Amino acid sequence: MDDLLLFPLTVVLFPGAEVHLRIFEPRDLQRVRECSENNCHFGASWTPPGNELGSTAEPMAVGTLARIDDFYSCSDGVLGIRVEGGQRFRILQSRQNQMGLVRVTAEIWPPETVQPVPAEYALLVTILERLVEQFAPSWQDAGRAHYDDAVWVSYRLAELLPLDEVERQVLLEAMSAADRLNEMLALLPRFQHE
Repeated sequence: MDDLLLFPLTVVLFPGAEVHLRIFEPRDLQRVRECSENNCHFGASWTPPGNELGSTAEPMAVGTLARIDDFYSCSDGVLGIRVEGGQRFRILQSRQNQMGLVRVTAEIWPPETVQPVPAEYALLVTILERLVEQFAPSWQDAGRAHYDDAVWVSYRLAELLPLDEVERQVLLEAMSAADRLNEMLALLPRFQHE
């Protein structure tokens, strides 16, 4: 993809995840306008704290394609949008215009194929079911087939576990569901003490 509009975010967006954003800066409004008019994706890339404003923004090289699903007004009158994550990508080149909008040439990663959850990760599926019950009502109607898919389970756990954004970025960059599940299995002892 040669001309992908980049939207630096303060959170990591995973494939299949939804994020709500408040849009108030002129360049963010321009990004939303352009994506709406062209009905196109934009590139969502986590930008570590301290870099999200101004020309010093340094988004991570691996991000997620995102599409705007909904518009709404926040209680303070600010525009809100809901976006959904699609395929992952890696930035190959970037350029910034005078307004501060960044466009990138990106390599789009193919979507991961559905694969069964190996038996050694059954505990992670149980943890995900409990997390969904408590913290993710939007996933409560997910069918059993979702919980049998290692890709879906790994992304939803990466969203819902109490991780910092650096850890989430590592999981986003993982090449397979098994890699993500291994990482999260290794983190479980930490959560038992919290």
